[in-house]
Amino acid sequence: MNEDSLMHAPEFVIKPRSHTVWEKQCVRLHCTVSGWPDPRVVWYKNNVAIDPIGNAGKYKLESRYSVHSLEINRCDFDDTAQYRVSAMNSKGELSAYASVVVKRFKGEIDESLPSPRHGPVSEYGINFQTHIVDKFGVSFGREGETMSLGCTVIIYPTLHLYQPEVQWYRDDVLLSPSKWNHMHWSGDRATLTLTHLNKEDEGLYTLRVTTKSGYETYSAYVFVKDADAEVERAPGAPLDVRCLDANKDYIIVTWKQPAVDGGDSILGYFVDRCEVGTTHWIQCNDTPVKFARFPVTGLVEGRSYLFRVRAINKSGMSRPSRVSEPVAAMDPSDRARMRGTSAPWTGQIIVTEEEPAEGVVPGRPLELQVTEATKNYVVLSWNPPGEKGLEGVMYYVEKCVSGTDSWQRVNTEIPVKSPRFALFDLAEGKSYSFRVRCCNSAGVGEPSDPTEAITVGDKLDIPSAPSKVVPTRNTDTSVVVSWVASSEAKELVGYYIEGSIEGSNVWEPCNNKPVKATRFICHGLMTGEKYVFRVRAVNAAGLSQFSPESEAVEVKAAIASPAPPYGITVLECVCDSMVLAWKQPSFIGGADITGYFVDYREVTDGVPGKWHEANIKAISDRAYRVSDLKENRKYQFQVRAANMAGVGIPSLPSNTFLCEEWTIAVPGPPHDLQVREVRNDSLVLLWKPPVYQGRDPVNGFYVDIKEADAPEEVWRGVNNKATEKTYIKIKNLKEGERFVFRVRAQNKAGVGECSDVTEPVPALTKPGTKEIVVDVNDDGIVSLNYEFCDLTPDSKFVWSKNYEEITDQSRLTIETKGNKSKAIFNTLGEEDIGIYSCLVTHTDGASSSYTLSEEELKRLLEVSHDHKFPIIPLKSELAVELLEKGKVRFWLQADKISANGKVDYIFNEKAVSQGEKYKMNFDKNTGVIEMIMESLTPADEGTFTFQLQDGKATNQSSLVLIGDVFKELQKESEFQKKEWVRKQGPHFIEYLGYEVTPECCVILKCKVGNMKKETSAHWYKDGREIKSDEHLGFTEGVLKLEIAQRDSPADTADYADGLIWRRLKISKKDAGVYEVVLKDDRGKDTSTLNLTDQGFKDLMNEVFSFIANSSTPLKITSTDQGIRLYTFVSYYNDLLQVTWHYKDSAIAFSDRIKSGVVGEQLWLQITDPTEKDMGKYAIEFNDGKGGLRRTVELSGQAFDDAFAEFQRLKAAAIAERSRARVAGGLPDVVTIQEGKALNLTCNISGDPVPEVTWLKNDREITSDDHCILKFASGKFASFIITGVTTSDSGKYSILVKNKYGTESGDFTVSVFIPEEAGGKKK
Repeated sequence: MNEDSLMHAPEFVIKPRSHTVWEKQCVRLHCTVSGWPDPRVVWYKNNVAIDPIGNAGKYKLESRYSVHSLEINRCDFDDTAQYRVSAMNSKGELSAYASVVVKRFKGEIDESLPSPRHGPVSEYGINFQTHIVDKFGVSFGREGETMSLGCTVIIYPTLHLYQPEVQWYRDDVLLSPSKWNHMHWSGDRATLTLTHLNKEDEGLYTLRVTTKSGYETYSAYVFVKDADAEVERAPGAPLDVRCLDANKDYIIVTWKQPAVDGGDSILGYFVDRCEVGTTHWIQCNDTPVKFARFPVTGLVEGRSYLFRVRAINKSGMSRPSRVSEPVAAMDPSDRARMRGTSAPWTGQIIVTEEEPAEGVVPGRPLELQVTEATKNYVVLSWNPPGEKGLEGVMYYVEKCVSGTDSWQRVNTEIPVKSPRFALFDLAEGKSYSFRVRCCNSAGVGEPSDPTEAITVGDKLDIPSAPSKVVPTRNTDTSVVVSWVASSEAKELVGYYIEGSIEGSNVWEPCNNKPVKATRFICHGLMTGEKYVFRVRAVNAAGLSQFSPESEAVEVKAAIASPAPPYGITVLECVCDSMVLAWKQPSFIGGADITGYFVDYREVTDGVPGKWHEANIKAISDRAYRVSDLKENRKYQFQVRAANMAGVGIPSLPSNTFLCEEWTIAVPGPPHDLQVREVRNDSLVLLWKPPVYQGRDPVNGFYVDIKEADAPEEVWRGVNNKATEKTYIKIKNLKEGERFVFRVRAQNKAGVGECSDVTEPVPALTKPGTKEIVVDVNDDGIVSLNYEFCDLTPDSKFVWSKNYEEITDQSRLTIETKGNKSKAIFNTLGEEDIGIYSCLVTHTDGASSSYTLSEEELKRLLEVSHDHKFPIIPLKSELAVELLEKGKVRFWLQADKISANGKVDYIFNEKAVSQGEKYKMNFDKNTGVIEMIMESLTPADEGTFTFQLQDGKATNQSSLVLIGDVFKELQKESEFQKKEWVRKQGPHFIEYLGYEVTPECCVILKCKVGNMKKETSAHWYKDGREIKSDEHLGFTEGVLKLEIAQRDSPADTADYADGLIWRRLKISKKDAGVYEVVLKDDRGKDTSTLNLTDQGFKDLMNEVFSFIANSSTPLKITSTDQGIRLYTFVSYYNDLLQVTWHYKDSAIAFSDRIKSGVVGEQLWLQITDPTEKDMGKYAIEFNDGKGGLRRTVELSGQAFDDAFAEFQRLKAAAIAERSRARVAGGLPDVVTIQEGKALNLTCNISGDPVPEVTWLKNDREITSDDHCILKFASGKFASFIITGVTTSDSGKYSILVKNKYGTESGDFTVSVFIPEEAGGKKK
């Protein structure tokens, strides 16, 4: 090959980056240069070549592996410059530039920082080490919100009473506690709280912690966005309102314009003032001013004021700015005097006298000049006159239009007290001259010299637009934007930067507070998007035009050289070489590591020698054999990692290793342990086998695990049996716990040394973690799919089989698009069985795996076949149903079919088509396919088939109609056709049936339809028409007939027609064949109900069922004859059959045990019960369907209570039968004539025979000749008076008595004398 074809001019692969550092820090500029021959590199400072020898210790130059660096030690202000690196070879020269800005903290009094002190401190004798951790990052807020910034500060050693100096800075200006800034130091954490964010709070915040040994700082930017506008499209609020040139007559208020104008140009600003101590705001200007400075007049001398500013555009007014600091309307000299400023004390008091200088007219004011001129106002200033006397002076200001000699006094009414004055209402574009006169009580002095002619207008021009905007990659969410400053910009306030996603034309401000530098880091950008930027300048006159848009830049991290590797170990050692292994750097610099470089040095008697390069060409593995060593010598090693940005700094020197040949029988340690697929309860551990095998080959591995914080003695094995694989999935981890792992190899001789321990790994599934998903497309192609959302610009998907990267794509094809990657099986087969995993590089370990087992392979092949040869899914197979008029419908429904679907209708293997016999319909929205035939004939017996096709998907469904199946369908079709004809006239919708009501009445009913007024309905029983009476009914299309008749009047039941009737009860006489006939001119229809034999039995069984269900629970009662069990039913029918059971056996009735019915009560009587009658009794109602049984337990306490009650009633009955009684024979009243004989006899009963006593007027009488009392045979008692007299009149009683009771009978005897008129009684 021609060597000239390889030669090319120098090229910068990585250019040096600009840096901003604090004073006393070190900075390192580096670049990567390619070219052939190797370029010569020279560094320049402000175009002067840097001589490291002439500035010993200041500069350090290095050039290794095409990476060139300049290190500047302990920067000071003189190091702020532009640095250039020049690369030159025989093919040409190329330069690159970078700026270094050295910054110093600025305080309120002294802007310089003291130099940090290093080494031991004499005051304490302690060297403090300060570390700032748990730092706040770049922060974003909105106006009105509260934000806290904080860092944890670790100072070692820790002294209880020692307090460091903690200071906060914003944009290098020291912050003091105020209502806007609250600072807190807890002893180990510094916090700054911004209580009410405004855009003034935006900037670079720095925490500075100073100890006696030096200081440490940390900085991050805070961005503050505008609050939502009160009016849509209104501008943002102005910011940084300050008061300048305050005096008795006016105060100049300044502010900065907002970055956001709301989409319309800002028309101007309104200034408001508020007197301190009040809340009333007064607008100071009637018309908006565009200039960002305004003199406020009309103030009261000596009073303090606050100011705020509002912006306005055509859409409306902005929110007001943050208020200014309070300022007093007084001259600076008065203000200084009020602060207490006085001359130093000299120790003497001198008293002098002066002649009063009253009556002296003051002289001319001196040095009159125009200090500020805009189109809205002009500010004049001058010095007081030399001759003014002891009396104070005031001033009159006069103006004159150029070209005339007419001077006009401006302040005619009130003289000015201060040597400054603001003039308003001047004509824009006209030229004026001004002069001033002094005055006091003696008069008005001579005028000052006039000023030069001043043309009214803005003297400060709007700055020109910046240029050459260059964005540079910085981080995943930020870009460094630099630009060339506006040319000849006067009183520049700063710059606003805006960014836009390329092509969107939507611009967003990157800063809301102007920055004065020409370099700014724009944060909060979307990773991976391309942005363009533009810049505009701002001063008091306004905002410039935007700069031209920059080139688009992709937001992703800038590339840097990697951090050093670590964990150097020896894997094998022979007499002249060692195999080393190490761990990957924790930071790889944003680009893949391209290789490693190993250095070694010999250590003699503990003194290390010079480093030597072990490899010239970078190695990609993290293991390397260092050769050409000397046996029995000791060596140290260091490793550097390299990427496209260059070679990083070396690792720390390793431990010292002796170079001697290993002779142990067991294997060396495994190495390169990696953790993948971390989940809440599992992870996968990978490793590489040991380089040193021992005497025999390695035949397995053991994995150990322990909690990260647990002691060494708690290591435990993951696998009890050695695994031959170099990976293992570890399950059953405790969620959230941190674990470490190690691996040991074994051979026949035993188990070897442990590997290095992994870093602690928490068992947690990271948010957004997704798993590999298997997919089969419409062509049957099987693929594995993995998606990861948080990709970095340099991320790659790496697919592996059995955790070995897939490089041969003969079996798999890898496709990656955006944040998704797909592994497609070319021809899925048994060779593809295994574990497939996908790893996403440049992430925090995003990975997942999928196991393709034999069972899964079989399933996927079946799914693939179904997709390759698809079948149209059916919701229902081909079926047949009958429609109105006996039409026959064949139909099926496809689950999913497109508009391009087609159907072929087949009968006995011949296609049929739309016509008179067949009507076909295909609803592609619902997938319903149907074919309708008017009727079936014998020729239609056979097989019907629907064949479906939709693209390449097919399906068919058949229905066989032959033999009895076809005949039944044909018969039913003909029946349905006749039914349709029948329903054209009056017809039965529901045929005649019966209903048993809860009252056990039986109602025959049928539902009819298509009736009209002329339609008649006739009822028949056994061929004889039933005359219409109250039992017939017709309501709402239902005909009814009550077939049970009332019996003769009775004492209970229904009331009708003025008579009491027994309830309706059905009986055998109601059995028969009932018929209903509907008839009119359209036709007739008949319905018959057979209620004989079985039909009547079924009816009665339903009646019995109602009766049984109405029965009450079986109860126990007692009589004087025994114990009675009973239940009540709502209605009783003589045909009801019941069976009584005792202990589940039917009872055989006798004279002692009887059953019966009284009204609606069914009872069982047990006469003279004994204990043998105890047990479970039941009554069973027979309704032909299984019946209903009611039970009761007659035993225990229930039996005892019933038996006791029986005994009591029996005794009471006996007593009632045996007690003494007057059976009858005595009248109530006896009227008898005097002299007649009275003979009364009554029957007496009782056992034993009662005692008989007669009473007259309640006094006992005895038998004598006049009144004879007899008691014969123990039954008959006689009362005889032989001849009654009037003295025998009275009330008589008979009293009978035995041991069971007493009874009396009463009668009255009235004796009259015949000769007494009217038969008067005596």
